[in-house]
Amino acid sequence: MDVCLYMRYSSDRQTEQSIEGQHRVCKQFCDAMGYNIVDIYVDRALSAFHDTGKRIDFQRMISDSDKHLWQAVVVYKLDRFARNRYDSATYKARLKKNGVRVISATENISDNPEGVLLESVLEGMAEFYSKELSQKITRGMYESALKCNSIGGHIPLGYKIENKKLVIDPASAKIVKEAFDLYASGKTVASICDSFNKKGYRTAKNAEFNKNSFKSMFKNERYIGIYSYKDFKQEGGVPAIVDKDTFDKVQHRLKQSNASPGGRGKAIVDYILSGKLFCGHCGKLMNGESGIGRNGRHHYYMCSGRKRGSGCTKKTHHKDALEYAVAANVRQFLTPKDIDYFANLVVMVNEEERNNNQIIKSLQVKVKDLDKSINNLLKLVEDGAVSHALSERLNELEKEKRAAEKRLVSEQSKEVIIEKEMVVFWFSKFKDGNLEDPEYRRHLIDCLVNTVIVTDNPDGTTTLDIGLNLKDHNRHKITLSDISEKGSAMFSKEPPRKNELLSTKTKLVLSSFSGGKNAIIGRNTGKKRLNR
Repeated sequence: MDVCLYMRYSSDRQTEQSIEGQHRVCKQFCDAMGYNIVDIYVDRALSAFHDTGKRIDFQRMISDSDKHLWQAVVVYKLDRFARNRYDSATYKARLKKNGVRVISATENISDNPEGVLLESVLEGMAEFYSKELSQKITRGMYESALKCNSIGGHIPLGYKIENKKLVIDPASAKIVKEAFDLYASGKTVASICDSFNKKGYRTAKNAEFNKNSFKSMFKNERYIGIYSYKDFKQEGGVPAIVDKDTFDKVQHRLKQSNASPGGRGKAIVDYILSGKLFCGHCGKLMNGESGIGRNGRHHYYMCSGRKRGSGCTKKTHHKDALEYAVAANVRQFLTPKDIDYFANLVVMVNEEERNNNQIIKSLQVKVKDLDKSINNLLKLVEDGAVSHALSERLNELEKEKRAAEKRLVSEQSKEVIIEKEMVVFWFSKFKDGNLEDPEYRRHLIDCLVNTVIVTDNPDGTTTLDIGLNLKDHNRHKITLSDISEKGSAMFSKEPPRKNELLSTKTKLVLSSFSGGKNAIIGRNTGKKRLNR
């Protein structure tokens, strides 16, 4: 697996040697796991708390994830990535969309269990409410589309907006018509581009033409009068600039010029259990792999020890089958009782993180100290001590106080306040999700699963030892007599190699927390208990 390293040291109590130490540990970890380091990102003397926007290499790394050059970011510890839970959830979510995971070189688990639960819930809730808002916006967009109104976005060259509708702009429309006529007659894009720039023509963004300027133009059906929005189309919805015959000739040329062997793009595959899946025989991580079989490309998990020829004989497992088995069997913990427990936990951790916000604390102290200094000076004035220097100092302190109060309000507005009702509502919707949906399985596993240890048994069965994102409390053994009867057609897919699918008789050993009336929450919250 290709990975990048991200290292950071902040100015408080750390030195340049911290980067060297992080690099050494991360490299040793990657060597042991068989990871290939393809890039390194380093930020020096920057705090991770509220300054992710100032971390230049961090932002470059997030942006580079769009290029799909690596499948994971390896950090020394998770707090090197982000100390703020909400920033962490935001940036991890973006990385996940690009098929990238964040892996700690020194922590076998992805973070402290309560924090991971909070982070996963935050991500899931944000996505849920975002989709709700998106649906409402989409409904409004459709209403506008039915009227063939402009719904924002880029205005194609040749048009302008009048009374919410696209109408022809005579000056630029002739450029569009000329481009279609030239290309339909056999002229190349390069020659058209050169000719237009010599004539002083400009694009809709008032820039010179280049080869890319014509990609969307030549495929835009609005130029033949078709209005479209998502799956809605209306012929005659906009005034046409190009005739249908010319447009069809251009499409024919485009197909010929674009004809090339397929399959060049590399599909982004999200190995949901990456970083959490361990071999029960040698203890090494099991990583996502792919291979070509009779029915196309297959994706599976393989022990990194076996891949490197260490002698481990652990079988590989079909990716979707293994992820489905884990997700299906941890969902049982989303009972009303457990949801209430999780909601209390999330609210408690959220409150603790807000109470421990050091920036807000320091600003509150600063405002208090400034207020005290101002009162002392005012007392001197009341006692008759009046001078120009005293007046200037008083004005300076008042100005500093206003600036500190303004920043305090700004920092407080960034805080995310989670109410129990919000979490309960989200979980109540979340528990009924579709297990066939990979995104839903990812949310389930990210939210509830800490580690999974996979062991092949002598009788041909496979044992999954699943740890949840909370402290150990009880363990439960669940045996599935036939996975294929549990509702997923994916188990009939052919594996990349013979006998590599999960056995149809799979035992699941789950570490859970359904027993007991009280459970101590968190590593540093021994004084707090939640009654279940």
